Amino acid sequence: MSDPLLPQASRPDFARANGWDSPYPTFSGASAPAYVGPVTFSQRDLVQEAEALMHRRPDVVIVGAPFDDAVSHRPGARFGPRAIRQAFYNHGEHSLQLDVMPFHELDVVDAGDADIVPAALERGHAMIFRKVLEVASSGAIPIILGGDHSITWPAASAVAQVRAPGSIGIVHFDAHADTADQDWGNLAGHGTPMRRLIESGAVQGRNFVQVGLRGYWPAPDVFEWMRAQGMRWHLMREIEERGAEAVIDDAIAEALDGPESIYLSLDIDVLDPGMAPGTGTPEPGGMLTREILRAVRRIVGRVELAAMDIVEVSPPYDHAEVTAMAAHRAALECISALAVKKRDGHPVRFEGTVVSPLPVEVVEAAEGAKGAEVPEVAEDVAPVSA
Repeated sequence: MSDPLLPQASRPDFARANGWDSPYPTFSGASAPAYVGPVTFSQRDLVQEAEALMHRRPDVVIVGAPFDDAVSHRPGARFGPRAIRQAFYNHGEHSLQLDVMPFHELDVVDAGDADIVPAALERGHAMIFRKVLEVASSGAIPIILGGDHSITWPAASAVAQVRAPGSIGIVHFDAHADTADQDWGNLAGHGTPMRRLIESGAVQGRNFVQVGLRGYWPAPDVFEWMRAQGMRWHLMREIEERGAEAVIDDAIAEALDGPESIYLSLDIDVLDPGMAPGTGTPEPGGMLTREILRAVRRIVGRVELAAMDIVEVSPPYDHAEVTAMAAHRAALECISALAVKKRDGHPVRFEGTVVSPLPVEVVEAAEGAKGAEVPEVAEDVAPVSA
């Protein structure tokens, strides 16, 4: 046994002997490599508590919804949020597409995951609703990482509640309409969320725009129901015939026709499974990754964004992280488009009157802190030149 009282001079100095005592610089957080440190989106700060969000007032908040109890085919989307968070090799300092430094313009934080446990569908939806309600009530734009598509029902409902009496619309990219009445008797399955949103009154049918539908589902009677609600949709066939640009132009025009703000919902299976194999219900013949990323940039740049979700990434079926990387990039393109807005003097946060889920005294304290000086967070990138 070594003697702790042994004089320092009598002990070996392996650091010095091996050259490990040099004054190396240290790195942490966003300055560290992508594969080092806690798993948060692009290594943004982890801010989990609702009170802390109210005080900090970030522009965008990442929320995980690791839930797949409502899938009808291949499971695994519960692992999606973690896979998406870590599917990057740099931190997104500079968007070449939009010539903006998104994390210089915006304060983006990661609020962690909703409190999910397995085999508890109703509880899972309740916890997702509560988590998104906390984030949206802070005025930040939530970007929710799923999870199966059933999470859109509680997530969009929370956003609609915060934005009321204003209305939200949904621009929905998907191979499937997700407007079934039930999945084998389950009213909350991942094939039903858009119908539940309409029937509950959270979103009006005429404020839905769907893009990329293809394959062999749903049946004609479901499309009849959709038509009766005033829903609008664009089949993959239309994209093939007219081109993605023309269809997205129409989708943007339709999205701007009515609602005050837009909830963007991206099911990763809208992509061709050759580009996104890691999903639960792959449908051949889908969109290209570059088409979706461009569509996200264009839509977020044109509409007032209330929230976004990215769902149905199932890592067990992925290959070399290509699906998770596409999902991560979709979130980053959304953030970059919001950064351009803020850089150009347009508001990003929602500053309307909200009904906060926090106690009154917490809200009043946060409101009082609005004018207080907030400590700067060290940035690892140079500011955007004027």
